[in-house]
Parts: sequence; C-alpha cells; structure tokens
Amino acid sequence: MLIIDWKPDKTLRKPLYKQIVIYIKERISLGEWSVGTKLPTQRELAKVFEVNRSTVIEALEELKSEGLIEGKRSGGTVIINNTWSLLAANPPPNWQHYINSGIHKPNQPTIRMINQLEFKKEIIRLGTGELSPELYPKDLMKKVLLKISDQMDSLGYEEPRGSFHLRKTISTYMEKFGIITSPASVLVVSGSLQALQLISIGMLNPGSTILVEKPSYLKSLYIFQSTGMRLKGISMDHHGIKVNELKNLERNRNNLLYTIPSFHNPTSITMPYERRCEILKVCDKYRIPIIEDDVYRELWLDEPPPVPFKAMDKNGTVLYMGSVSKSLAPGLRIGWLIGPEPVIERLGDIKMQTDYGSSSLSQRALSEFISSGLYEKYLRDLREKLTSRRQLALSILEQYYSDIGEWKKPRGGFYIWLKLKRPISMEKLFSLASADGILINPGNIYDFSNNQNIRISYSYASLIDLRDGLKRLAQIIRKCDNN
Repeated sequence: MLIIDWKPDKTLRKPLYKQIVIYIKERISLGEWSVGTKLPTQRELAKVFEVNRSTVIEALEELKSEGLIEGKRSGGTVIINNTWSLLAANPPPNWQHYINSGIHKPNQPTIRMINQLEFKKEIIRLGTGELSPELYPKDLMKKVLLKISDQMDSLGYEEPRGSFHLRKTISTYMEKFGIITSPASVLVVSGSLQALQLISIGMLNPGSTILVEKPSYLKSLYIFQSTGMRLKGISMDHHGIKVNELKNLERNRNNLLYTIPSFHNPTSITMPYERRCEILKVCDKYRIPIIEDDVYRELWLDEPPPVPFKAMDKNGTVLYMGSVSKSLAPGLRIGWLIGPEPVIERLGDIKMQTDYGSSSLSQRALSEFISSGLYEKYLRDLREKLTSRRQLALSILEQYYSDIGEWKKPRGGFYIWLKLKRPISMEKLFSLASADGILINPGNIYDFSNNQNIRISYSYASLIDLRDGLKRLAQIIRKCDNN
C-alpha cells in the first residue's frame, strides 16, 4: 500500500494534473515506487490529492503515453517502467515479484490502514491499545535515566537471554504473582510480539494448530500463518474459553493453546480461578502446551486478577509472556518469556541470530525502574487515572449508545467490547469514521467471521477527544443504520 503525503499546490500556475505527473514520476525515478507496484484507484487518488477525478485521469493518461504505467483489467494500474529503464536495453528488476514471493503474509487491509492513520495528528484514536502520552511518567523516567547514566561504562551487547540483572529483577518481581522462576528460565525479548515470532520459528512444525479464543488479538496478526501454522478458534462465554469445546477438540500432538486470560484483548473478559484450573487440567491431560499472554495483568482497576496459569503449572506446560508495552511504554520494546530452561536456551539462541539482543539501554532502565520500587508506585497512580477514563467512557456510552449497542463494564485493561444491536456494514462504518477523523478498531479483524463489535479503548485518546470522538461515532453509527 503506497503512502502519499503530498498534494498539488492550487496556488501555482502549473496545471494540477502536471503537478501530479511530476510527483509520480519523481517517486518512480527515485525507486520509491518500484516496477510492479500497483497504484491506488482513480477515486482514491482524487481523494488523497484533493482534486477532481478527471484531473487524475488526465495525469494517468500522460504517464501511460510515456510508457511508465499500464492499466490492467483485473490488476488496476501498475508501474511497468522507470525513467532509466526506458533508455536501457535490459528491463529493471520487478520488485513486486519478490514482494509477492515473501513467506510473511501482509497485514489485513484494515489493519494496514489503521497503522497508517494512527500517525495522523488530527485523528481521534478510539481503538489504540496503548497508553496516552498524557499518562507517560516523564519525571519518574527522567529520574531513572539520570541514575543509570551515571552507572554506564558502555552499551555493549547483553547475554543471549538478556541482561542478567534484568532477568534477576523479573524473576524476583514475578514472585508477587506466585511464579517462582530463576533468571536462567527468563528470556528478555523486544516485546511480546517477538516472543510469539521466536516460538513460531523455533518451537513449532509447519502444519501445527494454534488454538485461540474466538475472538482473539492473535487473529489480527499473521505471525503463525506466515510460518505454515493454522489458527483454530475456541468459543468463549463470560468466563473465557469454553472447557467442553477444548475437551472435544480432535487430538493432535501439534496443538498449542494461546490465551489472554486477564483483561482479554479485545473483549476484556477475565478468566476466573476455577476456569483456569479446569483448562490447565485439560491441557495437562492432553499434553497441550499453553502460551499465556499476561501483558494486561498489572492494569487491574477493581481488583487483581486470579493467579496466572504459570503459577499453577507443575509440569512445565506453560510459556508465560509479560511486557511493559501496555503498562509503561511500548517504545521501550522490552518484554519477557518464562518457561523451561531448554526452551529459553533454544529461543535465546534464535534471538541472537535475528537481532543480537534487545536494547541494552532499555533493559537497564527497566531493571532500575522495577527494582527501585518506582514501577509499583507508578502503577498505583496509573490505575487511578485509567479508572477515571473508564468511567468517562462508560458514562458516554450510557448516554449515547444505550439504544444502539450493549457492553459490559471491564474490570481492567484498556477495552470496552461494544456490540451493536443492529447489523450494519463495518467496512462502511470504518470508512465513514475515518473520513470524519475518528479511527476505530472493528471487531471483525479479531474474529474468524464478521461480527458487529467495536473495540473501544479508553486508554489513548485525550479526555476531550474521548468524549468528542465517542459522541460523533454514535452519530455515524446511526447514519449507517438508517441507510
């Protein structure tokens, strides 16, 4: 998907179509738009350039006459040459061929659009799963960075499993959740997403089945599918995964369960202790390994969630994922994986082959943040602020959505799983909302089939934007419902 951040200047005497021709030729000649690249549709180009469609058609016709682009019946308009290739005897490499041949699948179109729109300053982000810049602990982080700067003699590579000091700090911190582990069984990763990537290439055979909640955050990613795995959804009730459905699965030694039991993404469901015990018992019986994604654990608002699966694990069944991407700052790019030592050693070796270790600076900063007690102090303050944000979002939903949607009060995390009462086109809703400067995460990107849900996040937008965005979104939903 091409990113276009330019518009013709309507104050210039040069015709608009000529400006567009020059712009596209520059992108092609610089190699930014390579041979084989598909251009956006005429309608999309007219919208992004803020011109009439006839102006775009005139520009494209000139580019066609120069032999730079070609219209294909089913493939749209494609770049077929660049300026130099028209003069050369041999055609340039078709990079699109190589792109299409890569094993890693591209993101879903909606997610790619979300990833682009999130960086537009004027857009209100109602679905973003991270903390607002307003919640960043600037003073505390400054204190931490000043302290470690006095202690650093270098910023060299760390051990394959990560900084020993950070791993020791994490193993001590995990004791508060009932997880008893040694630093040797902890792997520092660049966020939980990297942990999943390492597992997919280092532990699983192609054709393995990843069992996930339905809906699931993992459904919005192609991490496992790109390495030849397949996802199978397991239904949920208000307590999480349905145990009977897990029991009745066709037995396969390549099955593996991925779950977010605490403040689930996207539904915010928290699995009670009894359900966790049942699921662990089934997985132990049928030898189904569990990947426990626990990145939202510290974001409880009413009461702490039950102990993790890992705290109850007596057979080495569970790989436990933690991170500060949700609770502190995604830009630190630090998470951790806890599991049997041979597994950690294997994945640590693969990590060294792929990136030679996570940021030394981030590891030192996080170690100091946690061991100094500042992290827990910060979390207490953060929970108060998130509780206020949750209450604001719930009050607005009650005022403007009671006739068009239904939801449950989340006990923690970032999300309200809003279900619309009447079916509408979620693609149309996403498009209309985006055009109005509101970015949402439609529920179908997390599910195995279309649904009528929206993941509302109260963690990112400013309080003013949260209030304004939710009000305007309600109007857009009604507009879709009436059409």
